[in-house]
Amino acid sequence: MKLSVGHFLSALIDGYELTGLEPSVERVQIDSREVGAGDVFVAFVGEQADGHNYVSAAFAAGACLALLERPLSLADMQIVDGQVPAGFDPSRPFCIVVENTERALQDVARYWRSLLSDIKIVGITGSVGKTSTKELAHAVVSERFVTLKTPKNYNNEIGLPLTVLQLTGDYTHAVLEMGMYDKGEIALLCDIARPQMGVVTNIGPVHMSRLGSVEAIVEAKRELVESLMPDGIAILNQDDARVMSMADHTAAQLFTYGLTDSADLWASDIQSMGMEGIRFIFHYRGESWPVSVPLLGRHSVHTCLRAAAIALNFDLNWTEIFRGLRGQQAQLRLVTVRGPYNSLILDDTYNASPDSVIAALNLLDDLDGRRIAVLGDMLELGSAEEISHRLVGRRAMAVADLLVAVGQRGRIIAEEALEAGMAETAVFICETTAEATELLQAQITANDIILVKGSFGARMDRIVTALSRLKGQV
Repeated sequence: MKLSVGHFLSALIDGYELTGLEPSVERVQIDSREVGAGDVFVAFVGEQADGHNYVSAAFAAGACLALLERPLSLADMQIVDGQVPAGFDPSRPFCIVVENTERALQDVARYWRSLLSDIKIVGITGSVGKTSTKELAHAVVSERFVTLKTPKNYNNEIGLPLTVLQLTGDYTHAVLEMGMYDKGEIALLCDIARPQMGVVTNIGPVHMSRLGSVEAIVEAKRELVESLMPDGIAILNQDDARVMSMADHTAAQLFTYGLTDSADLWASDIQSMGMEGIRFIFHYRGESWPVSVPLLGRHSVHTCLRAAAIALNFDLNWTEIFRGLRGQQAQLRLVTVRGPYNSLILDDTYNASPDSVIAALNLLDDLDGRRIAVLGDMLELGSAEEISHRLVGRRAMAVADLLVAVGQRGRIIAEEALEAGMAETAVFICETTAEATELLQAQITANDIILVKGSFGARMDRIVTALSRLKGQV
């Protein structure tokens, strides 16, 4: 089964019955610049741009359908506004006028999911590790099943419906990332995707500025396991007490993972092999299996545990699981690039929370060479802002030979590192990424290991870009 314009009509127009002759949809797009032949264009009204201004461009690029919030005067264009007009021909381009295009997109995705109810869907949420878990779980489950995964960062109330609409009858499984900024958002995503399996990675003070407390974050993330039916499976992190508190709020079967033998699936004997990855031992139902994987940092063990837990609950065997884990060559969001004097830059600038920064510092601690930590602001921490930056500063003092703190909040990291005993000559405070880049150019020596991390809004990626351009410098 493939999505067609008829499915949009059936989902949004009362009384429309599919004929089976409606043309299929290639993709659903929200950016007119990406529209191609056979695509549907959804016109959103945003803070920066109004998609209605680009409807003509979308049709010129080959769109077969556009969803609008207000009628437009388009020459020879069929308009469906509440009901199908006489003489309507779905094989010709047309517009559907709806009250709200975001809700309409969600309604179509919800309807489409109901027609593909045999597909097994995994929902993944948590404060840290959603994307890495999604990527690794997809790699493992794909060893046996045709599996869709969330593309890019499509984990919100717009991105998840777009992902669901990529499903076809060829898929048997899907692994979907579920993010949130406020209560009720994950419940909405679950209502659309109807996951049979839910995975919670961990809970930390991410989005505290919006939700106000860690308890509120727990309640918001808990909506995933609350949505599961009794025949569903809730996969919970036994090493996180806040995650385990969700066990009493789901009707689903429980499956736990962690680093102690009280979990259903657990790992021991963890060893870092530096840039070569990690090795450890899986334990499950009284049996043990040693494994090595090309993921960096000891924290990646939890990612492997989550991927294996998903696979085991889909009845994959250990041969398939190991093949999927070992075949995952990409380091996901953390990538390595060369800098000046053959230095190695650990680029982890996509985002930052206290847990993820400390995990990155732990990885830095595993590597040989002079260790430089370049740390910027962590955003959206609310009342946990100061204590979180101080925790990072204390760990940086124990790991780094040189600390470069960037930004107003980065200054707190530096102050705490100094307070904890780091030498003043080893700590630098910079107001901007440009200042930090200039400083680093003067400080980097041969074979240094440089971790660069901060929230995306801190734009620490600019430091990586500038330093990587100097990789030929000797």
